[in-house]
Formats: sequence, C-alpha cells, structure tokens
Amino acid sequence: MAAKQSNKRQLRHVRLRKKVAGTTERPRLAVHFSERHITAQVIDDTIGKTVASVHTTESELRSDKNTRANVETAVKVGKLIAERVSSKSVKKVVFDRGGFKYHGKVKALADAAREAGLEF
Repeated sequence: MAAKQSNKRQLRHVRLRKKVAGTTERPRLAVHFSERHITAQVIDDTIGKTVASVHTTESELRSDKNTRANVETAVKVGKLIAERVSSKSVKKVVFDRGGFKYHGKVKALADAAREAGLEF
C-alpha cells in the first residue's frame, strides 16, 4: 500500500512542477518529508543552484533527541530555512510542496517560514 501512496505523491509532484519554477527573484522553496527526516531547500532553477538548505540531520537540529519528521520539527525547519535565506537577501519564494498534501507538517513548515519573514 505504501508504494501506491508514494506513486500518487510522485504524480502530484510532476503535475505541480509543471507550474512551479524558481527564478533569481523568486527561488523555489522545495520540501521533502521521509519517514524520519525533513528537508527544505531554496533553489534557483534558472542556474540550477541551491541558495540555502536545511536538513534534520544537521547538528543544530540533531542536538535535540526528539527530532523526527513531525509538526514540531517542521516548524523548526521552517524558521531555520527562513533565517538562512534572509541572510542571502531573499525575501520572496515560490512554495513547492513536493506532491505532499498541504496539511500537517507541510502547512506547519510553510506557516513557520512565513512568520519568520518569507513571502510566498
């Protein structure tokens, strides 16, 4: 059953990526959630480079033993990615939810990034 769920997510992601692309003015904030980890990257698709990234295996987030792919950790990742991107003087991004439905962890990460100063 898990393979079928993943396949649906991949189809949603392909459909979403047809419409969403990052530019130099508005790079793409791409998120990914696995069973254990959360990844967020801000990507400039015109040159194919990652502007900033956050992963739950980093020492800042790993120091907390309760780091899992849950809503609480998604909020931390959202705030941290917003801080890192704002230091690179980027304020506006395009949100790429990676085919995941916009609720729970995805919504928490997006809301935390917005509160920290990013504009979607």
